Amino acid sequence: MSVQIFSPERLMQVILMPQVSEKATYIVEKHNQVIFRVIQDATKAEIRAAVELMWKAQNIEVRGVQVANVKGKQKRFGRFMGRRSNWKKAYVRIKTGQEINFSEIARVEVK
Repeated sequence: MSVQIFSPERLMQVILMPQVSEKATYIVEKHNQVIFRVIQDATKAEIRAAVELMWKAQNIEVRGVQVANVKGKQKRFGRFMGRRSNWKKAYVRIKTGQEINFSEIARVEVK
């Protein structure tokens, strides 16, 4: 597998937010994975590089990435039917014994 070089500007835009739910908490404890909302066109390699870049100070090592496209739900707004947007989530498995501290995100200097 060849090493890919990604732009730091792109990597800082890949991860939108962590997904916080009861299921996400269970997965963190059971499988040492963290769930993120990511941009629609993000690849597994970009997600891996983005996580390792953002938490470089904690030496986070990504073991694997799984992605899922989530379909937006049909919702009713008064008498009109609407639709929520589709989105993508990433299950990021980190090395055993490591933990991501969300308050310590690396600040990347763009050259």
